[in-house]
Amino acid sequence: MKKFNIRKVLDGLTAVSSSSSSSATAQPGTPKENDVVQETLQSEHFQLCKTVRHGFPYQPSSMAFDPVQKILAVGTQTGALRLFGRAGVECYCQHESGAAVIQLQFLINEGALVSALADDSIHLWNLRQKIPAILHSLKFSRERITYCHLPFQSKWLYIGTERGNIHIVNVESFTLSGYVIMWNKAIELSTKTHPGPVVHISDNPMDEGKLLIGFECGVVVLWDLKSKKADYRYNYDEAIHSVAWHHEGKQFVCSHSDGTLTTWNVRAPAKPAQIITPHGKQPKDGKKPEPCKPILKVEYKTTRAGDPFMVLSGGLSYDTVGRRACLTVMHGKSTAVLEMDYPIVDFLTLCETPYPNDFQEPYAVVVLLEKDLVVIDLGQIGYPIFENPYPLTVHESPVTCCEYFADCPAELIPALYSVGSRQKRQGYSKKEWPISGGNWGQGAQSYPEIIITGHADGSIKFWDASALMLQVLYKLKTAKVFERARGKEEKGGTDIVEEDPFAIQTLSWCPESRMLCVAGVSAHIIIYRFSKQEVNTDVVQLLEVRMQCEFSDVDSPDPGGEQTPTLPTSGASSSPQESEPPTQPSTGSNSSDGPRDNIPCLQVRSSTLKQSPGYQVELVIQLVWVSGEPPQQITSLAINSSYGLVVFGNSNGLAVVDYLQKTLLFNMGTSELYSPSEPYQRQPHSPRKARQPSGALCDSNDGSNTSEDRCKSPTSARMSRKISSSSEQKPDLDAKDNSFSRSRSSSVTSIDRESREAISSFHFCESFPRKADGLMNPSLLVGTTQGSVMMVALSLPPTGDQRLQQPVGISSCGTLVRLKGGILTMALLDAAGTLLPPSYEQWYDPNASDEEKEKNRRRRPASPPSSQEGQDSQYAVLCSEKQAKVVAMPSQTRVYKHNITETSFVLRADVVLMAGANCIACFCANGHIMTLSLPSLRPLLDVNYLPLTDMRIARTFCFSNLGQALYLTSPTEIQRITYSQETCDNLQEMLSELFTPVETPEAPNRGFFKGLFGGGAQSLDREDLFGETAAGKASRSLAQHIPGPGSMEGMKGAASGVVGDLARARIALDERGQKLGELEERTAAMMASAESFSKHAHDMMLKYKDKKWYQL
Repeated sequence: MKKFNIRKVLDGLTAVSSSSSSSATAQPGTPKENDVVQETLQSEHFQLCKTVRHGFPYQPSSMAFDPVQKILAVGTQTGALRLFGRAGVECYCQHESGAAVIQLQFLINEGALVSALADDSIHLWNLRQKIPAILHSLKFSRERITYCHLPFQSKWLYIGTERGNIHIVNVESFTLSGYVIMWNKAIELSTKTHPGPVVHISDNPMDEGKLLIGFECGVVVLWDLKSKKADYRYNYDEAIHSVAWHHEGKQFVCSHSDGTLTTWNVRAPAKPAQIITPHGKQPKDGKKPEPCKPILKVEYKTTRAGDPFMVLSGGLSYDTVGRRACLTVMHGKSTAVLEMDYPIVDFLTLCETPYPNDFQEPYAVVVLLEKDLVVIDLGQIGYPIFENPYPLTVHESPVTCCEYFADCPAELIPALYSVGSRQKRQGYSKKEWPISGGNWGQGAQSYPEIIITGHADGSIKFWDASALMLQVLYKLKTAKVFERARGKEEKGGTDIVEEDPFAIQTLSWCPESRMLCVAGVSAHIIIYRFSKQEVNTDVVQLLEVRMQCEFSDVDSPDPGGEQTPTLPTSGASSSPQESEPPTQPSTGSNSSDGPRDNIPCLQVRSSTLKQSPGYQVELVIQLVWVSGEPPQQITSLAINSSYGLVVFGNSNGLAVVDYLQKTLLFNMGTSELYSPSEPYQRQPHSPRKARQPSGALCDSNDGSNTSEDRCKSPTSARMSRKISSSSEQKPDLDAKDNSFSRSRSSSVTSIDRESREAISSFHFCESFPRKADGLMNPSLLVGTTQGSVMMVALSLPPTGDQRLQQPVGISSCGTLVRLKGGILTMALLDAAGTLLPPSYEQWYDPNASDEEKEKNRRRRPASPPSSQEGQDSQYAVLCSEKQAKVVAMPSQTRVYKHNITETSFVLRADVVLMAGANCIACFCANGHIMTLSLPSLRPLLDVNYLPLTDMRIARTFCFSNLGQALYLTSPTEIQRITYSQETCDNLQEMLSELFTPVETPEAPNRGFFKGLFGGGAQSLDREDLFGETAAGKASRSLAQHIPGPGSMEGMKGAASGVVGDLARARIALDERGQKLGELEERTAAMMASAESFSKHAHDMMLKYKDKKWYQL
């Protein structure tokens, strides 16, 4: 009697609800335990949220520093805010409007930050919570904000506008004061022209009642806040960019648009005390120096023991065209000009004291560049820079590919760090990194995580990404393997890409064996081994492979060409050039009178290659030009350390290379993979030779179905393949292709190439290559862009010496299954639904002694061949751009199917480990992130997260185990996300803290005589001036107050500090006043009621006073 199969019933139910459908018929003899795999993953295990953002803030626009908390804030042109503390303390937040951040101001040691945006809004951020939130916002409607200033320990923020007016905002309540400094009152009445926008506001360090206002036109005004009039006005012909005070409040410096610095004595407004042009050439005849570029910013910082520092950006002479941006440090009589790699956005001088009226004692300068952050040590001779602990070099060269490995072997990170630490530059400052605020989170995640980024210059970076941090471990430069062509003449025209010929396209890494295989855009592949010892390589091992276009492969009668799994003696196509350096690029047929042939795109280095500890070249594989056609770029790549094989594919087909024997084993066109074949064992057997005699069939064929039709309709072509035998079909197709390809133009060829079926993914496994196989064999799953999945069987010699001498057998086993859309990922599960990872070899040092090699070198045992006659013991999981399928092995029966998307397509799919079980994670082009259970393909998560706005996201998005994923959100930043509920729940604990309770330093001592005779800092009760009582209410139409989402938490979070205390006291007073007011109103009402009652009683008494009782 046939066993009842519950899988049919379950799948029949789910087919309606979730578009999953199962195989219609149960397979006889399927083991009972396979009927239902116990799946532990539920939708409750999944939740999507952003975790951290790493890298350099993209398009920075402003910067601020809290000198007590030691926190740096950077604002960007897209409204992002990045906050940095000590190494590993980072935070990202975003203004909803996305407007550029034009200025940032810390409420020093208060755990709060004010941001001013280009859309004329200001925002108060609460930094006392792990994810900062906006407490208040104020949106100006009639005036444009140009400059903000918040004095230390003040709650009144000055805002300068484009109209030249200054408004004052209370940062506790975010309300405008009625006190306004109008431009026409600030400048002289006799001035007929408008002074321009406010470009600077600051109070006199020694007198808070005096406000220095700089207008763009060159006028500076010292405004007396109490008397509401200008004390002094300072006029200069050139536009002002910035102003800086001497700490004693008797002098200030202005920087101008003609490259000059003017120093003014406060009490002498008639003319500057000094005018200098730091970079101007001084004429001998005493004339004014030639004008220079504008000095965009100047800072004037005093020291107790020596000369003051003057730091400025810009001001170079106009004849320095092409010179890089410079920061100038003037100290005493010395002037140092420090060249920067990128234009300067802003800089800040870091000082020992937060008080502006004390000796500043500068110790460092933070320079924000367009693509870097540099901190200069002012305390050491030569002004060395500090070593930057932040991962800001993600974009050192543009990122071209990205891979993420969570929960990798524990010894990997120390091994990579040890070889990477030798690559560090010398000459950094010996001092500690000065931006040292905040505290690390108490991370629950303890597993090692590694991110690998491939770059446009051919470099590969390994990053330690554990515990929500990011630190570069090791950098590998793949371009060192090749000769660098100095000019176009030397290139010989063999490049297939004009720029970045070494750019990394894809990579395959085996963490256990540490084998690394990378493919570049010039159709080159490099295989690396990891070694802790330095080695000199006299000749780089090179293998040249000829992968030929299947449309035109009959054009070239060269028998040693195209798909040639021949003996190594058949020429450069399959033998490593060990004895002599490669001479192909210079001697191959690259002359002007004939098409290029057998020439690689890059020339491998001929001189000795010194290989430092770390990744060292094992073998270089290059695809060569074929009859004037450039090689097609690599579309997929896989390496297996246990088998010693590398497989790669493109739109022409696939090739398998034995990197132990350094030979090409298998080279076959995509169409030929559909037909099962005999094993290839590097016998002199060439598919092309068998085909050539059939060229005469060309004319006798029905020519209606041209090669273009075959490209457009791969299904019909495949059907004909399945019906006809391989020997009949090949000449037929080739003849048609031949008749068409001779005459078509190169543009048609490129269109054909795009539409042709390419190899899109590989997966090495121990499985059943042929239907109903009883024993497991090393196998290779091959997926194509047209949705076909083929099996290739591998026959490996025994390990040891035999593995290095005997050939590896390879045979195509035909099609396993077809899916809609290109194949993205493939994996194998055992009967219990557990993932079967590809076998691997443990890492051993290739340069160690033979004894050590043998001790460490052991192949991981493959899964035991457990399939009994007629029973399925594996599931093959296959995911394409449109759907996912699960196929039982070895019967090759489809058991589950799920249509992932109808209207969009999947960009990235990975089989990942989550909460002790496996699932498929997918990212769709419409922005949805989805997970499917295994093996039943139940939808567990579907969140509309991120619409595809940039190909960079599609190129770099990757999932990893334990609910981790990442992508490049901008050219310079990595955004990490989690789809794990557990990580989302623990995120608050794991994130770093920005605010730490720190005592504010004591104010500077005024000294006995200054206290006795005056002359110290003059304080000002700003409340008396700016409060509603004195100044009245501001115009309601000027700005609109918007309470922020973090208001209540912010009030609770502000547990200490001046602003917090004042705010709480104010709230308490407001509440108390409100209650008192209510009580007063109630008392008044009761009194009025009592009075009314008394009046009524008196009237009644008068009415009935003289009447007798009987008259009532």
